[in-house]
Amino acid sequence: MKSAVETLSPTRAKLTVEVPFEELKPSLDKAYKQIAQQINVPGFRKGKVPAAVIERQFPGAARDQALNDILNVKYVEALQANDLTPLAQPEVEVTKYEDNGPLEFTAEVDVRPEFTVPDYDGIEAQVDDLEVTDEDVAEQVQALRERFGTLKDVERPAAEGDFVVIDLVARQDGETVEGAEVSGMSYQVGKGGMLDGLDEALTGLSAGEEKTFTSQLVGGDMVGQDVEVTVKATQVQEQELPEADDDFAQLASEFDTFAELEADVRERLGRGKRLEQAAAARDAVLEALLDKVEIPLPDTLVTDELNARRESIEQQLQFAGMSMEKYLEDEGQTIEEFEADLERRVRDAIAAQMLLDQIAQGSDFEVTNEDLTGYIIRQAQTQGQDPQQAFAHIQEHPHHLQEYAGEIVRGKALAQIVESAKVTDKSGNAVELKNLRPDGTIGEPEAESDEAPEAVADDAE
Repeated sequence: MKSAVETLSPTRAKLTVEVPFEELKPSLDKAYKQIAQQINVPGFRKGKVPAAVIERQFPGAARDQALNDILNVKYVEALQANDLTPLAQPEVEVTKYEDNGPLEFTAEVDVRPEFTVPDYDGIEAQVDDLEVTDEDVAEQVQALRERFGTLKDVERPAAEGDFVVIDLVARQDGETVEGAEVSGMSYQVGKGGMLDGLDEALTGLSAGEEKTFTSQLVGGDMVGQDVEVTVKATQVQEQELPEADDDFAQLASEFDTFAELEADVRERLGRGKRLEQAAAARDAVLEALLDKVEIPLPDTLVTDELNARRESIEQQLQFAGMSMEKYLEDEGQTIEEFEADLERRVRDAIAAQMLLDQIAQGSDFEVTNEDLTGYIIRQAQTQGQDPQQAFAHIQEHPHHLQEYAGEIVRGKALAQIVESAKVTDKSGNAVELKNLRPDGTIGEPEAESDEAPEAVADDAE
């Protein structure tokens, strides 16, 4: 087999491949044998029909079958011979395929671009200061007090923060909208997130009073359509919170004093913010490294990823009962700004993956069973899934392990970059990155799990 490569662009190549008849003949003979087993021709036993007879009865069938059999094999061989890494399916054109002659074809394909990884030893990045304010602590304590609060009926109009028991119905053209009717539901005024205009309608209502307003449904078949909403307050309740004292600390925690409870809240907030700062440092280091290299990206790869992410966002909005228009309004973005931001994030993500893959190729990273187990557990937790279900899924679809291994290796490459970086906060203090896991994710050290199925190790090998 002969092959040659023509560089069409930094991200696209054209392979020209010539396969001599001698290399085609085994596939052609195989095709004739398979067809002979499948047909009945008078005068010949099944499986013993000569090639010439098959060709008269089914002209070109064996050649077509042989072509399908060998085309992908020779395409892969040509990729390997020319050291090309494809990023998408090729566009193949057979240019010559004659009886007893060679096969010639071309294949245009998006390929991984060539670029030089910049020196990342000691790369510098900056993140925000780590600060736990008194306001942060007070907010957490307030949330804890609200969990232990009690409600009492009040004989006055509802105000922000009150809980109101409501009956609500939405109508369009005088007809009740199916699924848009609730009764006896407790709602906190000012909380938001249910219907636009509901907080304003409830403010000032006393028990037994009702108000009608225009809003838009956030779910169902009529999402985004104007409806007339009538809400009636049947009870107005005021929340009474426990005093922030030692008695409350003993009620809500294992501590004896409120000062100890407050100190624990501050310490937990500090841990969380340290993890956030470490994650920000990781992202800042990667961004700084990407700024030092120009990586050409295939247009088709960017377009496919853009479409996939856009579809994912639309599905999430639909699941949340929110229209794209409402989402953009809440985000303060135009559709043009949204698309530009989405494309920037997609391009950064693809470039980062290519950069980390190339760094990983020059390193001897090993993906252990512990790496895979930890990755699967974290993925399950992120998606709100039972880890055992995730392991069961792997048992049924072991090919996903290769994908997971790729993500783990990229994470290890990123961890290697971050370990050698110099990260400071805006006050000039060095940022401690001890919470960066070996796979590049952020988190507290994890205890080893005894519940992970041993079969993960078998599938990973």
